[in-house]
Amino acid sequence: MPIRLLVGLGNPGPRYADTRHNAGFWFADRLAADRGSTFRAESRFEGEVARFAAGTASCLLQKPLTFMNKSGSAVQKLAAFYRIPPAEILVVHDDLDLPAGTARLKAGGGHGGHNGLRDLHRHLGADYARLRIGIGHPGIREAVIGYVLERPGREEAMAMRQAIDAALGVVDDLVGGDWDRAVRRLHTQAVPNGEKEA
Repeated sequence: MPIRLLVGLGNPGPRYADTRHNAGFWFADRLAADRGSTFRAESRFEGEVARFAAGTASCLLQKPLTFMNKSGSAVQKLAAFYRIPPAEILVVHDDLDLPAGTARLKAGGGHGGHNGLRDLHRHLGADYARLRIGIGHPGIREAVIGYVLERPGREEAMAMRQAIDAALGVVDDLVGGDWDRAVRRLHTQAVPNGEKEA
């Protein structure tokens, strides 16, 4: 199934730009820059939208500007306008359960307590695909909110950007509909401790 809409999740504004929770925005901005695409504000879709080429195909790229916990409405409106089913949507988001420097693809599943995914579930169901960008975990649940809204340290930010670079390398596979190849290539990248992960 080809990906026709790629969504980066984050919070709008300079206060949040460099925080861990904005890993999805980091990815979307890098992808647009690499492909020479320009985001345009689209109020009817509650966010910024761009289009980029991947081989002979093209794909929409969206950054919802509704704040993380209301992302679902923006994505649903854009997907409905272009008649894109959830299975052809890839959502890029930060993930506490993965170490910084790791990126993983996932088809469907639960929201794992992520507020952006929780709202997407409410508007789209659970059948959309995800690209999880690891940010690590602070160690205790009570510290999570502050942690995700903080800027990562220099080494951690570098690791996150390396994971994003690795994920950018499989975008053409995803848009071209070769999910298995994308998973195989991304998931066999070296993980932060230097080992390989299947």
